[in-house]
Amino acid sequence: MNQKTYIIAEIGTAHQGDIGKAQDLIHAAADAGADCAKFQVVFADEIIHKNTGTVPLPGGDTPLYDVFKKLEQEESFYRELKTLTEGAGLDFLASPFGIKSAEILKVIGSDQYKIASPELNHYPLLEKVASYNRKIILSTGVSTLGDIEEALKITGRKNVSLLHCITAYPAPPEEYNLKLIPLYSQLFGVPAGISDHSTDPVLVPALATALGAAIIEKHFTLSNDTDGLDDPIALDPTSFSVMTKTVREAEMRSFERTYGKLCAVYGTQLIDAIIGNGEKKLAPSEAANYERTNRSLHALTELEPGTVLTEENCALLRTEKILRPGLSPLYFREVLGRTVKEKIPDGEGIRWQDIL
Repeated sequence: MNQKTYIIAEIGTAHQGDIGKAQDLIHAAADAGADCAKFQVVFADEIIHKNTGTVPLPGGDTPLYDVFKKLEQEESFYRELKTLTEGAGLDFLASPFGIKSAEILKVIGSDQYKIASPELNHYPLLEKVASYNRKIILSTGVSTLGDIEEALKITGRKNVSLLHCITAYPAPPEEYNLKLIPLYSQLFGVPAGISDHSTDPVLVPALATALGAAIIEKHFTLSNDTDGLDDPIALDPTSFSVMTKTVREAEMRSFERTYGKLCAVYGTQLIDAIIGNGEKKLAPSEAANYERTNRSLHALTELEPGTVLTEENCALLRTEKILRPGLSPLYFREVLGRTVKEKIPDGEGIRWQDIL
């Protein structure tokens, strides 16, 4: 018999800034068996540059900076989300994407923080959140073991959990390599679970639970036909209820019994592929996102030769598909105060060859 798995309904920005819709989502998540409702505190300038262009998402190519700007909310909105969530009997959780959003969550009294996969290497954000001495959940999509180790150096391992993840929307179930869940627990001595971007409500959640997942996170929506960024790949209330029922059943069974039942329905070849070999490497569907979905150093304005780099004219941002990646966040503080040698266009990544 497995431990009780903590089930997170990732509402994200599916509310689209409408507190009434947020309340409907929260109550639907509670009714569907979630333990926690999770949100995202979005400020566009903390995430990407205005010149990022369109980004391919499940709903099609999206002008993501403009969408993020429309999703920005005041502190009072997140305070109300927290009140509504706790009033529905769920735990509140949210992802900050920079220092401003992290501080909002601290001010409203958040007891736990979720770091999304692209921010696993946003080291100033990790330092800020770690200073709060609260629970931290780190998602590990589009990352290497070295990236995970670097993040844990900053956050420590006390009150920290890891979520295995594939940063693709939707993520193919057969790429999940769920043996990484017990491997993470063994290697790092922390609880581990799954952030599942596949669309099946049973396959990955049931197998992850059977392998000892402490946490299951899944996107949640009222309908796959609405306009939220993640709505096309999210579970609606009926499907989420199926997932929670499946997870609770898997908690009560041995691994062998869950494995046998799933093999009988889906076939042994698929089930074995999902379980994988436990070797940590980038999944094929996310490999092209490495160093683009993650953070790197970018110019916030056009930087002429002779310009001194400061926190006002450069920042750690997601690169995405059009702009060039810059230096790793590991070197952020090292390059501050250095002088630009070659002209750097607005938004482009800052490389060693661009600076003295």
